[in-house]
Amino acid sequence: MSLTSTVPEPEVAQPVPIKRLLSLDTLRGFDMFWIMGGDEIFYALAKTTSWSWALFMADQLTHPAWNGFRFYDLIFPLFLFMAGVSTPFSLDGRIARGEDKSKLARKIVSRGITLVILGIILNNGIFQKPLAEMRFGSVLGRIGLAGMFAQLIYLYAGKRASYVWFFVILLGYWAAMMLIPVPGCGAGVLTMECSLAGYLDRLLMPGKLYLTVHDPEGLLSTIPAICNALLGIYAGTVLKNQSKTASRKIIHLVGLGLAFIGLSLLWDVVFPINKNLWTSSFVCVTGGCSLLLLSIFYWIIDVKGYKKWTILFTVIGMNSILIYMSGLVVSFEHASEFFFGGLIKHLDSVPLKAVLTVLGMLFMKWLFLYFLYTKKVFLRV
Repeated sequence: MSLTSTVPEPEVAQPVPIKRLLSLDTLRGFDMFWIMGGDEIFYALAKTTSWSWALFMADQLTHPAWNGFRFYDLIFPLFLFMAGVSTPFSLDGRIARGEDKSKLARKIVSRGITLVILGIILNNGIFQKPLAEMRFGSVLGRIGLAGMFAQLIYLYAGKRASYVWFFVILLGYWAAMMLIPVPGCGAGVLTMECSLAGYLDRLLMPGKLYLTVHDPEGLLSTIPAICNALLGIYAGTVLKNQSKTASRKIIHLVGLGLAFIGLSLLWDVVFPINKNLWTSSFVCVTGGCSLLLLSIFYWIIDVKGYKKWTILFTVIGMNSILIYMSGLVVSFEHASEFFFGGLIKHLDSVPLKAVLTVLGMLFMKWLFLYFLYTKKVFLRV
């Protein structure tokens, strides 16, 4: 992990900005916007106004208790998907030049392990908890492991074999979850207490689990997450293909996205869409939505050339891991209170005060990232 003040060629296995795909950086920033506090705007409006549209948006920015799908469920797998999109751009040229695959693999594995370690630190701090109280599953850990295995598959198996791996993983995970019995529960019981994924989490993961008997970033459920990154890799190969026109690329990705969403709805009947279990149907619906979003951003930005607005999100996307972890050491809420608190408290409108409080915090985060952006300082893992 390092801070750099240059803009080098994209490092292997690193979902960093790609100059030819401004849409990818913008989409990554749009994705991270909701994590860094964009969701709080609608929570504040729903709490202070009870407007129907605000209540709907606030509901979409929460996770279902178990089965089901909402917009907020897309944020995590979309980031994994985008890490995959960047892979062909960073790997293909190196492979074509005959670079040692083992050297490339070491970089991929090193980044994966680093993200796992950062995830553990984000969950537990540094030497602050005894081993038994530490949580080892994490969002960063899943991004690191799933992205790592997807890139290793692409590196060693090649493009066509990657497609086989994609379906073998999804079908194999479905078969394992439905056919392998769990002691005291039997086979195919997809509850928090009785699923195979939860059972293996309790059996194999050290420390504590996020949901006591289950961890949404557990071991077995990380395996199907590899497919989100593999689907992103496929999308990257489509966008990188110089023999296709931009319109054909968009039609290809949109058609594939709609097909995966349709497949997810069919699969949901027998293997419910479930983020906690990261079911195969969940991979399909999030993969399909990711393809559609990438197509929209690619068409607007890289094809039609509407780029001026992208700065709002690119400054976030280019330092996505930094802003995700920054809350460990920086209090943007206190900074916002210092600059805007005095003005906000004199307002009469409760909804306006609530929204401006959130916007102040978001502005301080964005300003921090914009300063780093202007100095060309990016956190690289």
